[in-house]
Amino acid sequence: MSSSHVPVLRSRRVRYGAPAAAVVVLVGAGPVLHSVTADAHGTLPPRTAAQLLADVAGAKVKAVSGTVVETTDLGLPAVPSLGGTSGSRGGSADFSSLVSGSHTLRVWYAGPDKVRLSLLGQLGESDLVRNGRDVWAWSSHGNTATHWTVPAGGSDRGLMSGPTHTPVATPEQAAQAALRAIGPTTRVSTDPTAQVAGRPAYELDLTPRDPRSLVGSVRIAIDGATHVPTRVQVFARGATSPAFQVGFTSFSTATPQSSVFGFTPPPGATVKQGTPETGHAPKARSTAGQAPSVVGKGWTTVLVAHLPAGATGGATGSGAALPQALLRSLPSVSGSWGSGRVLRSALFSVVLTDDGRVAVGAVPPSLLYDALSRR
Repeated sequence: MSSSHVPVLRSRRVRYGAPAAAVVVLVGAGPVLHSVTADAHGTLPPRTAAQLLADVAGAKVKAVSGTVVETTDLGLPAVPSLGGTSGSRGGSADFSSLVSGSHTLRVWYAGPDKVRLSLLGQLGESDLVRNGRDVWAWSSHGNTATHWTVPAGGSDRGLMSGPTHTPVATPEQAAQAALRAIGPTTRVSTDPTAQVAGRPAYELDLTPRDPRSLVGSVRIAIDGATHVPTRVQVFARGATSPAFQVGFTSFSTATPQSSVFGFTPPPGATVKQGTPETGHAPKARSTAGQAPSVVGKGWTTVLVAHLPAGATGGATGSGAALPQALLRSLPSVSGSWGSGRVLRSALFSVVLTDDGRVAVGAVPPSLLYDALSRR
């Protein structure tokens, strides 16, 4: 796949450098590639980690379709607003529910302007569709649809990654984030004996060297024939089952029929017209324009930022506000850095301070407190 492909199955050039703080469970740094030779057993010939990375970067697949299953078990508090099937709007068919539980997506890709994602739930379905310059988002809950028109020569980047600022992840997107963690802070091994969707695959195992990281390992399966990442599993330290995984259960490179990308709002649907700008998430800056600060490096990186005004307001209908129900469920903490609330999960910790700051990282809360003390 070329770099012009849209985010659903975009093959980005692998970048190495400062960690992406927004993906705190998959952070890393450094330009060093580890060349660890794969074991000689299995149905696929041995490939080094460097060779597999080159394979991923050079993958050229014109079409992909299949079923993707995402499972998240972070041990987060059972608050309805976090998503899931109990009490959330639309149940497991809302894209906002992807932060917890198990979810099934159907994926179709036939070029940069023909993409479809369908999130299937027990109570309904949500779809993101691009067909030419038209982009649609539809939810069976409430029978609502939003339409965007991509400007001529423009990009739908942001729209297909979630018109309502919701998480949409394919195995390739998750893999590209994880691959940025390869560097001096990471041990890398390879295995040519994996099987994903009934197909032989290589597996890259990324293990943080720093024992303070909550991440135990990240395993990336790469299809042996197409070199497309087909599964990503993230394990918490000491765990035997993944806290997060996304992978294909069926996988095909046959070109989907054109009818797959056609979309007409169902009878009685409420249709809204959006603009490309509404598909882009706001920049990670405070209302005063202060950029977030990064403390530490590699897998123990901590991001410290100032929350925008009203971010913890929990106002009804405000997708950007942190629900008050969640805030009240979090333990109170205090120290030389101030006071606030702490959220702990299997893979990351978050501290929200009473003076409007937030610290987040794939580390225990003690490292977040240290980072907050650095003013």
